Amino acid sequence: MRAVLTRVTSASVTIAGQVNGAIGRGYLILLGVGPNDTEGTAVKLADKVCNLRVFEDENEKMNLNLEQAGGSILVVSQFTLYADTSSRRPGFSGAAKPDLAVPLYEKFMERCRERGFQVEHGEFGADMQVASVNDGPVTILFDTES
Repeated sequence: MRAVLTRVTSASVTIAGQVNGAIGRGYLILLGVGPNDTEGTAVKLADKVCNLRVFEDENEKMNLNLEQAGGSILVVSQFTLYADTSSRRPGFSGAAKPDLAVPLYEKFMERCRERGFQVEHGEFGADMQVASVNDGPVTILFDTES
């Protein structure tokens, strides 16, 4: 799995003119699923994200995790994270097919909810408009293959 995590003060995803999910302080996560990913991969990445300490403490050091910061999560499916950019027109054959990707996208969100977080989301495969107010900015890349 690949994820781009951005610390935000707010974020939302809109589909066909309607807000589908919105959060205040927390993480906007663009999540891509690869063909070799499993439920174990989804759980491991969700745990890593939930434990990540990138919120500032009273000494202005990135030392607090999402729970300590009282944050939420907005997850947006993003197959383009598996783009092959070897030519000017990217190819996306490296991304998992929907029959694998959708359940793992759902498992990732389920695990974050099990950890006690409010999780909002987009719609897999939909044309979405994503808005965010980046905080910091802090943006971190995850790739479970490396």
